[in-house]
Amino acid sequence: VLVCGTLLTGALVFVDEYTKPIIAKNESLKLKRNVLSAFSIPWGKDDVESKFSAAIEVIKATDAEFYRNQSGDVAMLFSGGGLWGPITGIAALSPSLDTIRDLTIMHQEETPGLGSRIAERLHLDRFKGKKILPALVSVPAGKSRSDTEVDAITGATLSCNALIEVLNRSFSQSLPVLKGAMK
Repeated sequence: VLVCGTLLTGALVFVDEYTKPIIAKNESLKLKRNVLSAFSIPWGKDDVESKFSAAIEVIKATDAEFYRNQSGDVAMLFSGGGLWGPITGIAALSPSLDTIRDLTIMHQEETPGLGSRIAERLHLDRFKGKKILPALVSVPAGKSRSDTEVDAITGATLSCNALIEVLNRSFSQSLPVLKGAMK
């Protein structure tokens, strides 16, 4: 048992070390694809790296990275707890940093077929043109009246509320850092 356990542990350590750079590269590509998508920059499977480096400026701040396209729009990573698990994505903002241009969801663990609809393009398009200050507000479907209100998905209100909370928290934490980094 001791020999077998040692061999299997050694094999797991080897596989872990071998796959770390592959996983890191795939995570980097996933981030770059989502940044390009948030800026509505078309990309293909083989040209993500070249499109990203040609069209996106990376702004490094203390604990975060922000991304600026040639039009001056800025994108940022957002993440936080959803109803059932973490929600992570990219939010693209206008150059004035007060209006959402677009959102992408990179990861979510909401209920399949219901809460998971927060990652569908139909729902994400509801955020386009919305003001982020003083804060985004989730309202029942079809009730959005102001430029900070976003229609929720009927039957997935808690997941929609969780996404709104994640965005509001991320914006309130990241905007001061971003404004400082852009000076």
